[in-house]
Amino acid sequence: MKVMQLPAVLFFLLLLSIACNEHNNFPQKKDMAQSMVDNAVSCTVMGLTPADSVAYMREGGKEFRPTVVNTAKPTINVKGMVWIPGGEYSMGNVNPVGMSDGGKESMNDARPVHRVYVSGFLMDETEVTNAEFAAFVKAAGYITVAERKPSKEEFPDAPEENLVAGSVVFTPSPTTDLNDHYQWWNYVHGADWQHPFGPTSDIKGKENYPVVHIAWEDAAAYAKWAGKRLPTEAEWEFAARGGKAGEMYTWGNQLKPNGKWMANIYEGRFPAYDEGLDGFKGIAPVMQFPANGYGLYDMAGNVWEWCSDWYRQDYYQTISNEAVVKNPKGPADSYDPAEPGEKKKVQRGGSFLCTDQYCTRYMIGSRGKGEYRSSSNHVGFRCVKDVPVQ
Repeated sequence: MKVMQLPAVLFFLLLLSIACNEHNNFPQKKDMAQSMVDNAVSCTVMGLTPADSVAYMREGGKEFRPTVVNTAKPTINVKGMVWIPGGEYSMGNVNPVGMSDGGKESMNDARPVHRVYVSGFLMDETEVTNAEFAAFVKAAGYITVAERKPSKEEFPDAPEENLVAGSVVFTPSPTTDLNDHYQWWNYVHGADWQHPFGPTSDIKGKENYPVVHIAWEDAAAYAKWAGKRLPTEAEWEFAARGGKAGEMYTWGNQLKPNGKWMANIYEGRFPAYDEGLDGFKGIAPVMQFPANGYGLYDMAGNVWEWCSDWYRQDYYQTISNEAVVKNPKGPADSYDPAEPGEKKKVQRGGSFLCTDQYCTRYMIGSRGKGEYRSSSNHVGFRCVKDVPVQ
């Protein structure tokens, strides 16, 4: 009898071992505040140590081919928008780990580099500002997601007293553990676009700053009201490259050409203190750094920008066999292995919190993502518009 039971016991122990290992490989159940943080944070990983680092030289090396720019012109112009001619280009990013200022992220979701064609469009020359968003709110009576009380349907396990409107806010932390983003991100009751740090803060005198604490559906609502739309990820990257191919940044291959800062990012020791060597500690007004080749400001750093596409880590792999992908609009659904159950949209450009110590996604071709109904104090947006061409 004992002999017959032994295999069953061993089988039970094996199942127990597997269950324990699976438990250790996945995060424990999160509370509402942690879920809000994870959904809103665009960049949470340190990256891998890869063997395929490729230097950004001679327009990105063999991974990139020259951009072919369309010659068509718009039949109308719109104040505050610039013409992006469209054309065919190499989309994506090579592995920056090991490069000077390359950071620690291998950016696997930005490969393989592949050829894409986009049609021409107009694009806002800056991120949408507080003043512009305020005009929308006044005209439409719109209430952002951050200003609405979370529902029991969204967070069934949360106590009623925790279901308070708010958003995710960065707070400097002396921690040296960069694997624990809860040390510097917090869900703050009463934080929203008019109160970026909580109910006692405001945006007086900051009318020309990018609006933040904007969820994807807020950005889409503004775009529809303005007679515009959110850019596709492919359109956004084409515009950011400014007609060039395979460069590391929207302005070239050096982080600081001639010692000059070209974007609002994080200098100092992350996340303890921002030295503000680029002129700004935290968010900056729009148009404080040189425009790129198409006349667009802040396509790197300052605030992340929502795109229309759903985010999938493996999306580029699914389309890379096509010779040229024409006007891609992204995958049909969202999947992020880090949070499989969350519906995420693509974000681009990085923010004032990006640094080579942690998140270097101000690099052109790199990708971010966020749950579409989540917001934080370093995410905003800009719009595009389709117009006839000649």
